Amino acid sequence: MARLEVVPFSDEHLEEAAGLLAARHARHRETEPLLPARFEAPAAAQEELEQAWRAEGSSGAAAFRDGRPVGYLIGAPRDPGDWGENIWVEMAGQAVEDAEEIRDLYATAATRWFEEERRRHYALVPGDDSELIDAWFRLGFGHQQGHGVREVPPHTEVRVPEGFEIREPREEDIEQLVPIDVALPTHQSSSPVFSPRPLPTVDAIRAEWRKTLAGSEERLLIGCLDGEPVACWSVCAAELSRHYSGLGLPERASYLAFASTLPEARGSGIGVALTDASLAAAAEDGYTSMVTDWRVTNLLASRFWPKRGFRPAFYRLYRSIP
Repeated sequence: MARLEVVPFSDEHLEEAAGLLAARHARHRETEPLLPARFEAPAAAQEELEQAWRAEGSSGAAAFRDGRPVGYLIGAPRDPGDWGENIWVEMAGQAVEDAEEIRDLYATAATRWFEEERRRHYALVPGDDSELIDAWFRLGFGHQQGHGVREVPPHTEVRVPEGFEIREPREEDIEQLVPIDVALPTHQSSSPVFSPRPLPTVDAIRAEWRKTLAGSEERLLIGCLDGEPVACWSVCAAELSRHYSGLGLPERASYLAFASTLPEARGSGIGVALTDASLAAAAEDGYTSMVTDWRVTNLLASRFWPKRGFRPAFYRLYRSIP
């Protein structure tokens, strides 16, 4: 096999890299057909690639064998206030013919990222490509987040557990919704997730609920036990989420944006019922697919959502360099 040549990515590589991305997406759609078909065309793929490349602070690498393009890698930083000194390889930020090539590409690209003191590295990788995921693992990365997708059936039967009801929240529910809102970040801050994000204040939660109930693009459903709210689910249009766009945004997709249950109500079946009710609501609104995401270190979520039919279309991988 000819020797691999890796060079810094530049504008002249865009068209050839777009062909690699279109081919990757076509392979991905063989296992996840809900992903948008239009990006199998190199011209559409190039639009996504250019968006990644034109992001502020972007840089990367391109790989060749005998002068033929075989891979590329592009990363750009996000707000350090949210992510620390970081670099992100977005959904359109990589494509290779052979998974092993991503390691050489990363070795070149990460040289600059490290010199810029960007030591938190994130990469969104197709969930079906076990060889590519393994190659990233052998670069010191691990699973952090799952991005799942599933169909929205035309009709979903909702079976509410005995003693529970499902309804929309009202303003008089706000005080009882506060502990439900806190339950999710509290769980995320515990082992084995250890999320560093600070817990929201009670005043901030109250204010957000008042704003939401005054007018929102979300469909909100709460589960009540003997009349008392114990769980809340939220569904909106997927394009309202920063997590879903381009290659990862199915047609007519809804987003299950929030799901939280009080600890004492977990395992009761109300979460399953709320998920089914959310699917039914999404179908009423004309959606044909639903996306959601979860921390893979969240033991409850990483088991619950796949059982509800969500297939990991992408994984967010993460590496922190000391």
